[in-house]
Amino acid sequence: VGSGGGGGGGYRESPGAAAGCYAVSPLGTSPAVALPVAAQSYPVTVGGGGTPGAYGPSAGTPGGDGCNSVFAGSSTITSTGGGGGGARLNSPANGRPGGSGGGTAYDPGTTAGGTGNTPPVNPPQGNDGGNRTGDGAGGGGGATAVGGAGSTPTNGPGGAGATSAINGTPTGRSGGGGAGATSAVTTGGTATDGGGAGGPASGSATAGTANTGGGGGGASSAANNAGAAGGGGIVIIRYKFQ
Repeated sequence: VGSGGGGGGGYRESPGAAAGCYAVSPLGTSPAVALPVAAQSYPVTVGGGGTPGAYGPSAGTPGGDGCNSVFAGSSTITSTGGGGGGARLNSPANGRPGGSGGGTAYDPGTTAGGTGNTPPVNPPQGNDGGNRTGDGAGGGGGATAVGGAGSTPTNGPGGAGATSAINGTPTGRSGGGGAGATSAVTTGGTATDGGGAGGPASGSATAGTANTGGGGGGASSAANNAGAAGGGGIVIIRYKFQ
């Protein structure tokens, strides 16, 4: 009974400054202008990734939620950690809410991925985790897409993240983790934009990429392996100094 993929961390982004000096993702539309900053220190918190879940023959361990990343400037901006993926027989074994929601485990009576964009902001910081369909588990939600629903022949993929070039290189972040393999559907869910792939029938889940906010891959019941941790977050501040 495969575990759901971890949700990607909340993704929040300002536009590429007034002159549009770098490429932003589709979420780089609010606020309408770059935030003003003065020459002073600002508190910044970089959240850690969620802890990995684990398969258990009687009851599995759900994945832990990621931690928030915060910039406290003229406006405080908080990106909520991603929701943990569900695990079998955890009453319910649904994914947890977060910046993006965790995917649901494949478990009798379990259907719902975790709710993304929790708490709600505009534009949304993430999407819902994937639901269970048939014999598959759901992938974690990502910044720009919901987690995939698990079904034969593969378990649910993680939802796509968002790509920005604020650091000078187009980089995808906040992708959801793929769901782990089940005894009936033995291919783990894929992932992108920093998310980790779900555990396959003969291997281990992949962790979310460090400093991308990517969700970790879900545990595989087919291989009796644990899931993987989410990638820690990142706060990038780009400013005009002359």
